[in-house]
Amino acid sequence: MDVTINNDQQLPKLLIVDDNVEIRKLLWLTFSDGNYELFEAENGRDALKLIIKEKPDIILLDVMMPGDIDGLAVCDFIKSSTLKNCRIIMLTAKGQKEDYQKGLDAGADAYVTKPFSPMALMEIVENALKR
Repeated sequence: MDVTINNDQQLPKLLIVDDNVEIRKLLWLTFSDGNYELFEAENGRDALKLIIKEKPDIILLDVMMPGDIDGLAVCDFIKSSTLKNCRIIMLTAKGQKEDYQKGLDAGADAYVTKPFSPMALMEIVENALKR
């Protein structure tokens, strides 16, 4: 799904980052309505490669992922780089108050806990892109 042109306007790029293949499938289906150019990664290292290459407009980012780079590190990297205008929505099972604060401290624009409502998440993404 690499078609990016719709009435001569480029679609917003949305990157899904989660190690759980079922969550990635659900998010892909949720946002595959033709309003976004979609990308996905299963860990922080692959996410950073895609972020540098594709420069997404918005990222749905899990916190806990395998490997040496978690979602908080990815978020912190983005917000301290030239890509700092990219919107980041943390989408995670970590729902404690201190987890939420860590996400905001890393620069997340929103923090959503799993399980989540796909329709509510779509609204959060749309609102984040309007900012």
